[in-house]
Amino acid sequence: MRSLYLNGAWTSSASSAAIDVINPATEDVVDAVPAGDAADVDRAVAAAREAFPDWSALPYTERCAHLARALELLQQRAGDIAAAIATDIGAPLKFAQKVQTGFPLLMFKTFLELVEADGERLFTGEEVNSSLVVREPYGVVGAITPWNYPLHQIVLKAVPALAAGNTFVLKPTEVAPMAAYALTEALHDAGLPEGVFNLVSGTGPVVGEAVAAHPGVDMVSFTGSGRAGKRVSEVAAATVKKVALELGGKSPNVVLADADLATAVHNGVADVMRNTGQSCDALSRMIVPREHYDDAVRIAAEAARKYAPGDPFEEGVRMGPVVSAAQRDRVRDYIQAGVKEGARLVTGGAEAPEGRESGYFVQPTVFADVVGGMRVAQEEIFGPVLVLMSYDTEDEAVRIANDTDYGLSGAVWSADSDRALAVARRLRTGQVKINGAGVEPRLPFGGYKQSGVGREWGMYGIEEFCEVKGIQR
Repeated sequence: MRSLYLNGAWTSSASSAAIDVINPATEDVVDAVPAGDAADVDRAVAAAREAFPDWSALPYTERCAHLARALELLQQRAGDIAAAIATDIGAPLKFAQKVQTGFPLLMFKTFLELVEADGERLFTGEEVNSSLVVREPYGVVGAITPWNYPLHQIVLKAVPALAAGNTFVLKPTEVAPMAAYALTEALHDAGLPEGVFNLVSGTGPVVGEAVAAHPGVDMVSFTGSGRAGKRVSEVAAATVKKVALELGGKSPNVVLADADLATAVHNGVADVMRNTGQSCDALSRMIVPREHYDDAVRIAAEAARKYAPGDPFEEGVRMGPVVSAAQRDRVRDYIQAGVKEGARLVTGGAEAPEGRESGYFVQPTVFADVVGGMRVAQEEIFGPVLVLMSYDTEDEAVRIANDTDYGLSGAVWSADSDRALAVARRLRTGQVKINGAGVEPRLPFGGYKQSGVGREWGMYGIEEFCEVKGIQR
């Protein structure tokens, strides 16, 4: 069984309980982590508080030098980390290499480049007439991270928080924890001072709540479901700490009438099937003009059928299992609900994929004739399920796009870039992608409405972990 990482050393938990780590493709137990408890969180926070004065007093260049050494180690170990993630969450190996591992290492590098380029302004201060605005670390940051992108979501919190001078207590997902251990090992081997970074594994209701409630934690950053995010906010409110939340999504993919329909639909299907649909920003609602609707449904169904679920380590597999039995059952329940509510099942379904009776596999599924009141149109399914909705006017398309409690991401397709931009500005979402544009790691990422509070990525993600002080002189 793995250990906790407290005050610069691998340490046994105060609890003797363990949590099995299960390979979702085979249902085999592949590892185990401690089911930590509140006493472990107390130890982690105490270590972080003791380390804070010296760490925050270091020049930002020295803090980033420590992080740069850890990045080098992660880059050297990237192949092993990708294989661990493929085993842990069931992501196809190529996807685990390129996206689950390669992208967070790009984000890590980007954060360091941003601090190198702009650290003087960020941490030394900005002149405002004869006065000064300075940014300082909060103190101890508690982070609670999910299983769907297990390395990426830690990097987005730990790297900017540490670069800004905070110390850190991590509660990683207990479902897929191996990436968290790989990052911790790299930070340790890079010589990070004792207590600066601490890891306590365990469940959300025990360890997560202890982190959020702890009076020695000055800020908590959470990524996960809306239900859990609300609970984090409630628990943290008792100590009036800053809370940053990156929550769910039901993101719209608006295809305008002049768009290249085949390209837009193929891209949209690929986005939903990415990571077996387990992406908070998945474009899970495709909104198509009525005159092109039948063609869009046909193209989407044909494209979805090419994502036959398979073993993540098999050559050519594009989609693996969902992460757990609970997640499999949740997705299948939503598919059944869609059928009961009158949506037209075009391809897929709630039954196990042929030949995949073992493992947590779900068929790639497409629904047509979906209307706004249906659960599959409103609620985050977090699986490989795409719904298609039709509209008659551009105003109606925007209304449908904005008609959920979420506002994390979105997309617009049009042959006219100015028209696409005008529609993008009307979407109540934190990010919008136009015509399949590539990912820009320096943009902000975060949600409107119930998709969250605060921003990650880029300079915005660094400033999220900084207090702002005005000095009048």
